[in-house]
Amino acid sequence: MLRLTDIKLPLDHPESALRDAILARLGISADELTGYTVARRSYDARTRGSIVLIYSVDVETPREAELLRALEGESGKAVSDAERYGKGSASKASASKASPIKLGPTPDTSYKFVAQAPANLPLRPLVIGMGPCGLFAGLLLAQMGFRPIILERGKAVRERTVDTFGLWRKRVLNPESNVQFGEGGAGTFSDGKLHSQISDKLHHGRKVLREFVLAGAPEEIEYVSKPHIGTFRLVSMVEHMRATIEALGGEIRFSSRVDDVLVETDAAGVRHVRGVTLSNGEQLRADHVVMALGHSARDTFAMLHERGVFLEAKPFSIGFRIEHPQSLIDKARFGPQAGHPLLGAADYKLVHHCRNGRSVYSFCMCPGGTVVAAASEPGRVVTNGMSQYSRNERNANAGIVVGITPEDYAPYGEGPLAGVALQRHWESNAFVLGGGEYDAPGQLVGDFLRKRPSHEFGAVLPSYTPGVRLGDLGEALPDYAITAIREALPAFDRQIKGFAMHDAVLTGVETRTSSPLRITRGEDGHSLNTRGLFPAGEGAGYAGGILSAGVDGIKTAEAVALSILRKLA
Repeated sequence: MLRLTDIKLPLDHPESALRDAILARLGISADELTGYTVARRSYDARTRGSIVLIYSVDVETPREAELLRALEGESGKAVSDAERYGKGSASKASASKASPIKLGPTPDTSYKFVAQAPANLPLRPLVIGMGPCGLFAGLLLAQMGFRPIILERGKAVRERTVDTFGLWRKRVLNPESNVQFGEGGAGTFSDGKLHSQISDKLHHGRKVLREFVLAGAPEEIEYVSKPHIGTFRLVSMVEHMRATIEALGGEIRFSSRVDDVLVETDAAGVRHVRGVTLSNGEQLRADHVVMALGHSARDTFAMLHERGVFLEAKPFSIGFRIEHPQSLIDKARFGPQAGHPLLGAADYKLVHHCRNGRSVYSFCMCPGGTVVAAASEPGRVVTNGMSQYSRNERNANAGIVVGITPEDYAPYGEGPLAGVALQRHWESNAFVLGGGEYDAPGQLVGDFLRKRPSHEFGAVLPSYTPGVRLGDLGEALPDYAITAIREALPAFDRQIKGFAMHDAVLTGVETRTSSPLRITRGEDGHSLNTRGLFPAGEGAGYAGGILSAGVDGIKTAEAVALSILRKLA
């Protein structure tokens, strides 16, 4: 099979146009095209009113060997389709431009298991946390026959949803079952984005997407350029994956917070994990423990630090959520073609480098979504963004955040947990600014830029529940962050007209952009100083988002499986 890339067609092209383009590009007749499937579809919206779809397709033809030989003979030089296949074979549009040859064998993206569990497995591996990383680590271990035990401090996803709505609708926070903790992890209450910029030469991301499709996700996530699922679909998918793990011999325990790790030091001075202690006092023996924590597992971070596991502070970002009418973003990005069903709700990605040396960027943009209360500790306010699959809510929202480094944490504490102390300080401050009942502090963009408090909403109504209390956000973040955001918003307005509109709403605070620390590990996946402990995923500082966390879960499961086999050899 051949992979043919960079086929560009108008947004409203007829169904037959893709097939015709394949024939023209390859210079073959209709009866020589056995079949084709779309491997990827993206769009180029840089020219307003002339949005172009870009396809990569996998083609079946009996002339495959001949076409590949021709490709080798041309050695990748830039030639036009007409030069390559004859003037009569290509359309005027494709023949008019010289382009590099974009044809080759279809890559093998199928997943290949690295190990199979022996029949005499003495101890089952443990997976701590059931967010995307823990879910895929557990799934892969189960598929390889290792019968993992997954320990999740929160509740099953539907019970967790009830608790989460308890905060949103009744101002009642359950510290063990909320947006951050519970089956599916923080990604369950998000936009469900499934794209990432990680290097993935082994196509582990394809394995993640395939498992999601098997669990009920739409098949389009395997070929569209910016796939997403949305919260409600993720709920049923997570349940399906749980059932698969259990059917393969895995065990899942909810409301099972890990309060301690059991560590032994051998005669050579090497530390080894020997199990965990749960919040109810139960101890579970294990020589292989995956720490697939979320970025909000602050008590577990502290416990690991006390037990001498190597941790280090790392950079993350803080800021606000911003809301605009989704129609404004659609018009700015897509122009007259806004609303086209293949385009959906428009997104954006913005960055500005400020005079004070800080960088401000958009984070976790949620088209047609809502801003949600994401606190996991009493007396603190945290925001995040969420969308359903349809992305049809009235507002667009995104984090507008400022990058910070461990040097910025010094006023709040020292050591690897100093970033946590910074987060807690500003989340507690937001709770006070919001009135002390889990309302979030807010301000209109126009007033924020003019340094005056807001008193009433305008054209944009905030989506955050339980509510937004207007005032002055100038005291909601460190001065350097406020200064940077005030500089960035007008700069963003030059890229998206209306971005700094007076009535756009800022809601605070966004502090959980990523983990404030890293649980350091070696190339073999083990903790740098505690053998058998495998830090993984977003909380450990090795992922950011659903797809990259799932990929890291797969890699960690492979590392655990190979370590178990070496130990038994």
